[in-house]
Amino acid sequence: MSLPNFSSFQLLGETLTPTNTLPLDFTEANEALAEVNLSDTVAFNAFVFGQLQASSKKYGIGGYLEKRAIYRRSEVFATTASSFRNIHLGVDIWAAAGSSVYAPLPGKVHSFQDNKGFGNYGPTLILSHDLGGKTLYSLYGHLSSASLSWFEVGRRVEAGEQICEIGPFPENGDWPPHLHFQLIWDLGHYWGDYPGVAAEKDLDFYRQNCPDPAPLIGIF
Repeated sequence: MSLPNFSSFQLLGETLTPTNTLPLDFTEANEALAEVNLSDTVAFNAFVFGQLQASSKKYGIGGYLEKRAIYRRSEVFATTASSFRNIHLGVDIWAAAGSSVYAPLPGKVHSFQDNKGFGNYGPTLILSHDLGGKTLYSLYGHLSSASLSWFEVGRRVEAGEQICEIGPFPENGDWPPHLHFQLIWDLGHYWGDYPGVAAEKDLDFYRQNCPDPAPLIGIF
């Protein structure tokens, strides 16, 4: 289900444009990935931020529904031997740890928790937004541990209000610093967590339930 038209505040506090962003390819087509020890977060971090430095860009962007090679770094994504999860359901914004994140829409704190474990979300926040009687959820993953102290279930947040910050590794799930931003129509029974990566066999469901965040990001 696609998103309705609405205005929103910039997630990182500034407009993301081709001038300040670099698309990052984490598919098998990127042969440079084969040279990186993805299980070594220091090496992975150097790979990601080395590209940004070389291009003089502030942010890296990882695509919606991208079929990724990087999830082989963690058993978190091996749900079963025949159901490996490798389709990215949100958008990643790779940026310096400590970067502020702002609410794109008014809403409320639905839930939060620290999803610990190598390759997991780490500290995670979920907001709920009322879109004319229909609820949309937004998820923010790989946050700082300090961000967890900012949240209170049910607390109202306004568009443009700082809600969290991007966390450093290893507390962010042991990833190079970035924000995983995802939209969800039906959250089901989840609390402070929701799959951010899907198996190909489940893609039809998740494509409908997790709409493209492009309208809230603005660069795509």
